[in-house]
Amino acid sequence: MMDYKRKKREVSAESALSKVMFICSRQEKCCFDIRKKLCEWEISSADQDQIIQTLIDEKFLNDERYTNFYVRDKFRFNRWGRIKIAHHLKQKQIPEYIISDAIDQLDEREYTQNLQDILSSKIKSIREEDPYQLRAKLFRFAQGRGFESQISLQIIDKLISKKD
Repeated sequence: MMDYKRKKREVSAESALSKVMFICSRQEKCCFDIRKKLCEWEISSADQDQIIQTLIDEKFLNDERYTNFYVRDKFRFNRWGRIKIAHHLKQKQIPEYIISDAIDQLDEREYTQNLQDILSSKIKSIREEDPYQLRAKLFRFAQGRGFESQISLQIIDKLISKKD
């Protein structure tokens, strides 16, 4: 059996610009995502800079807008905590001040309620009699979702005391 590799088509800077404009008009993207796409198309770094600047000038790209949507969506739909959201945004090279501004917009009561809901759901699926083991499993679960230790422990203690 022969190994077929897809032949890469040459993409001109003008063509790349129109393609990424279309992509950005369909879905919110950040500069990092677009630069990655342009690298895949083997666009020169000078052309990449020009394309990204054009997208910013034409309001197709806005890292603050992207970050606000990302934070809200990952919190509401994926039920992630602040730590995990911030980590993923840092990987996309979003500046720290933009991340913290977006995360600060999360409603504290909704945030705590979200964690309580996912831990309440998780406690039902854990078959553990030892309260220390149960607490450890719930804590690891909350950490994996990116919630802060202090909030996690407060809610876990409330849930375990109710269970007894």
